[in-house]
Amino acid sequence: MILPQLLIVDDEKNTREALKKLLSAEYDIFLAASVEEALQYIDGQQFRVIITDLRLGGNTSGLTIIQHTTKRNIPCVMMTAFGDVDTAVTAMKNGAFDFVTKPLNFQKLKITLKQAVDYKTSALSPFPNPYDHLLSSNAHVLNFGGIASENSPFKRILEYAVKVANNRANVLLFGETGTGKEILAQTIHRASPRKNQPLIAIHCTALSSTLLESELFGHEKGAFTGATATHIGYFEAANYGTIFLDEIGEIDALTQVKLLRFLETKTFERVGGTRPIHIDVRIISATNKNLAQMVREGTFREDLYYRLNVIELKLPPLRERKEDIPLLFQHYIEYFCRENALEIIPVISAKTMEKMIHYSWPGNIRELKNTCESIIALLPRGQKEITANDLGEKFSSIA
Repeated sequence: MILPQLLIVDDEKNTREALKKLLSAEYDIFLAASVEEALQYIDGQQFRVIITDLRLGGNTSGLTIIQHTTKRNIPCVMMTAFGDVDTAVTAMKNGAFDFVTKPLNFQKLKITLKQAVDYKTSALSPFPNPYDHLLSSNAHVLNFGGIASENSPFKRILEYAVKVANNRANVLLFGETGTGKEILAQTIHRASPRKNQPLIAIHCTALSSTLLESELFGHEKGAFTGATATHIGYFEAANYGTIFLDEIGEIDALTQVKLLRFLETKTFERVGGTRPIHIDVRIISATNKNLAQMVREGTFREDLYYRLNVIELKLPPLRERKEDIPLLFQHYIEYFCRENALEIIPVISAKTMEKMIHYSWPGNIRELKNTCESIIALLPRGQKEITANDLGEKFSSIA
């Protein structure tokens, strides 16, 4: 049997030899003591996976190895002390497959390496992103999967999302209510290698703390009163796809522990069960809360925060991207005209649009969408222009 090739990079000889002894039954092992030695191996071999220490003596770092493995599409796992987790998260943003903290949990390390090998050989391997052309486009409006913008800061977010879509790293979306976090999560999923697999959205505030664990991870028959049959949870149902956890800041301490354990091992047990279940899902989370502040206050686990916040995207409120209001307004007016089978799509008067732009939109895009729906619902049939008189009471004070 031909074993997959594994390169171990560590400047500590004892660590290299210990890992070789641990993994030699499952991998064809190569050892490197420095960045230079590792790069020579990488240029001459076809490794299925690489594991490297973050600190490699002197001024050298495993991040240099990450840069080379990313170009060659080789999954690389980083070993790091807990105090260097920030740097390890940066490594994942730059293309590392995952990281493990020292002292090493060998069982977890084996699971992580196997996931890396399976990922490289599976249908989920990275492929040319269908939206890559947007990154070099000089178009006035950037459009990513139906999300369009003329706002320069938001366009940069969309450009980053294009790159993120082709990555397996977990994503954390920040933004006020109504800024489009769920729409962006859906778009990232549709542009990813997981696009033909399930996307399951879970609104954490809609489930009580007593139900959340069972809904996420399922339960066995007889696990509690009323559990009359085995129930498959959302995570199991989304295998090979994407889980969207909306309002992640609302989950209780026990669920935080369960979620962290899954993120570290990619396994879980159903409530009332003992059999570990292994799945492969990508997690996109969203919140309108300051999770970093919650970590400082002790209400959100720091280790869970790091695991979820590998890629961070902050969506600006609509009041900070006013140049997008005409674009969004026109889009939703046309949408609701089609929904109501209107043959004539009314134009928007300059005065109407001026009021739209000067309004503060506390409910963001969701409020704008509802406003457009209301306008079309109340607009007299055959009217060809939307005027300031067709707006609701809240716009009356805007000159």
